Amino acid sequence: MKRIVIVGKIGSGKTFVSLSFGLPVFNADLEVSKIYKKDRNFFKKLKKRLPNYIKSFPIDKRELQETILKNSNNLKKITNLIHPIVRKKMLLFLKKNKKKKGVVLDIPLYFENKINKKSDVIVFVDSKQKEIDRRLQKRSYYNKNLLERFKKIQLKSNLKRKKSNYIIKNNFKPKIVIDGVKALKGKIFSNEK
Repeated sequence: MKRIVIVGKIGSGKTFVSLSFGLPVFNADLEVSKIYKKDRNFFKKLKKRLPNYIKSFPIDKRELQETILKNSNNLKKITNLIHPIVRKKMLLFLKKNKKKKGVVLDIPLYFENKINKKSDVIVFVDSKQKEIDRRLQKRSYYNKNLLERFKKIQLKSNLKRKKSNYIIKNNFKPKIVIDGVKALKGKIFSNEK
């Protein structure tokens, strides 16, 4: 089973690219959202660690945003709690799909959490910053200060790009991106019988 990992800037279109492969996708951001909404055990641990900030279940995204903005150490406390849970979910996903030809991992902190393997095929999604900014500002939970905090914990884009096996341009035109992914998928699997 090939592990195709999608990396890039926040808002570069990693999820769209991931889904365009037509393979099983593990989306770390989606898993985090599910944990906030459904995992009472996580909520209790987080409330215990951040009693002045976390009040109600399911965990409200805006409450989390305020928690992070009021104290930058809170982001570290949250990630230290949630990352092991997401990693466990990823391992279950990989086990469940081990007989598949390939899977796609859409994990924003892939390098930062040291879950990379030498055999992983890393694809960097390259998008113009101006277009990324325009699209991010449309998101209902957009907050520039919060975005800057998240960028600080991520590896710089030029380093992600250097560590990647392939680069796919995302001009946010679906047909062009889908065609690009199809060609890329052909290259990735071309040496397999």
